Amino acid sequence: MARSRMLRHLLTPHWRLRCCFPASTQSAIEAAIQASEHQHGGQIRFAVESALPAARLWRGQTPRERALEVFAQLGVWDTEHNNGVLIYLLLADRAVEIVADRGVSRRVAVQAWADICRDMETAYRAGSYEAGSVAGITAVTHCLAEHFPPQAGGSNELPDKPVLL
Repeated sequence: MARSRMLRHLLTPHWRLRCCFPASTQSAIEAAIQASEHQHGGQIRFAVESALPAARLWRGQTPRERALEVFAQLGVWDTEHNNGVLIYLLLADRAVEIVADRGVSRRVAVQAWADICRDMETAYRAGSYEAGSVAGITAVTHCLAEHFPPQAGGSNELPDKPVLL
């Protein structure tokens, strides 16, 4: 385990979430998800976590492993058509992970998600949290719209409001 990573997590307070993701940014993310879900048959969740607890760091938990846990905790897998997508940001690492349910994973290439994650990370490193988040949601929208056309009478199965963990 890298000492620098441990220090970064220990020195990233929970209140930093509110600085990077104030109410206005959260509203913009929610609006982007709502607009997105009118363009495709998928479901998007957005979650941000300030830092991992020391025990998880000590075990060497990666942002990907944590994103998989959050995917399950938020029930993103629990959609009728297995079309849920989680966008997860671990603020202390400025690491973005996209986890897609099996219905989406069969159709969208892993590299497409990786490219979106890198673009979002670049925006976050520049301090552009709102713009980076909305751009990431827009990119996910394009991937989902290509493979999951909107369905008449489709319901919103997952909350659109971002989750600050």
